[in-house]
Amino acid sequence: MRLIQYIGRDGASRVGCVDTSGVAKTIRGMNTTFEIATHAINRDIKISEFVEERLTDESESVTTILEEKRIRAPFHHPDPQRQILTGTGLSHLGSASARDSMHTKLNQPHDDLTDSMKMFKLGLDGGKPQLGKIGAQPEWFYKGDGGWVVNPESSLESPNFALDGGEEVEIVGIYMIDPKENVRRVGFALANEFSDHVMEKQNYLYLAHSKLRQCSFGPELLLGDLPDDVRGRARLVRDGIAIWEDTWLSGNNNMCHSISNLEHHHFKYKGFTRPGDVHIHFFGAATGSFTKQVEAQPGDVFEIESPTFGSPLRNTLVKDLTPEETVKITAL
Repeated sequence: MRLIQYIGRDGASRVGCVDTSGVAKTIRGMNTTFEIATHAINRDIKISEFVEERLTDESESVTTILEEKRIRAPFHHPDPQRQILTGTGLSHLGSASARDSMHTKLNQPHDDLTDSMKMFKLGLDGGKPQLGKIGAQPEWFYKGDGGWVVNPESSLESPNFALDGGEEVEIVGIYMIDPKENVRRVGFALANEFSDHVMEKQNYLYLAHSKLRQCSFGPELLLGDLPDDVRGRARLVRDGIAIWEDTWLSGNNNMCHSISNLEHHHFKYKGFTRPGDVHIHFFGAATGSFTKQVEAQPGDVFEIESPTFGSPLRNTLVKDLTPEETVKITAL
């Protein structure tokens, strides 16, 4: 089952359940997926059960909603400061050729490996522990809060101090913390984590800075478990022409860390199990145009799609051209 959040032609917020023909049926009495998840938690039932109880005959074409830019991110906390954006990297195996290249590098003596390669090797060796066991820690980063999320079909803005603005083709896990501090996974969605790869390449310690950018996910929220094998296409479109395009792979079969291991190493911190909070966690990039030395430019459109998630995620790159100035700090 897949859900979307959108604005009706009357200006009201709606939640729709998407059927196999790409039509979204409205869910009676619900304005947000956050409300739906809250009701499901309070009744201790699956979100899909709650949705089925309230499906109506009112419907709209998802394609039309996207074309008219009435789509919203498929999940959000009503208080953006209680929506925490985080992610993990070096978690995917990549294509067969990428795997061969990676294994060649890993055959070097350990002391000759870069820190990134050492981290990747930790995932290969211990990122998929047996049931009940704890695996290797992944790379982890902070991305922002709910105010840093832009809707599908909207623009991702590269700040005036950025050196680059490139897509990160990913999947996010969406979570709520229930009143008893239990982590409840709502579902999964396509995502563009959007980072500054040029800044990151200057020095790996700039990774934290490079991740403090806007992001987007959706448009559809997939309920239930993530398939072990997820495949799709990603492209960078300039003036209506794809100047870069590639297949991307995700899911447990295509990762060196299992989803459950990534989840454990995020939610093991008690500060991340505060009742009522929402977590949007990025599971790592599967591919990106920057890996082929393609530089995205303002006006380019990032497109990410997969049959698993229904509608594609599209965002246009824009650049803040305001001259950078020193931030003024005043004493109280």
